[in-house]
Amino acid sequence: MIHEHLIKITKALADPTRFGILQAIAAADEISCGALAKRFPITQATCSQHLKILVEAGLIAMRREGQFHHYHLVRDTLEVYHRALEAAFEGAKPGA
Repeated sequence: MIHEHLIKITKALADPTRFGILQAIAAADEISCGALAKRFPITQATCSQHLKILVEAGLIAMRREGQFHHYHLVRDTLEVYHRALEAAFEGAKPGA
């Protein structure tokens, strides 16, 4: 994973609402934007913006069914991110 992609994922996960949305998507097999917007105190438009950032980071993927968009977690991206994050801090001294 290139450094820029590592940063992009980290920034996407840094927002508490986005992190919660990602957790909700991970808990569901697949979920629509409308269903997600009902779970959080945000509008559907705001939810769509958060989803766009998560898609661009490669953390989720979208499937279109008519006018509805359904989202699911891309577990491979999380696994690669986890390994890249570990590698980025290999050799770092505790407390440094």
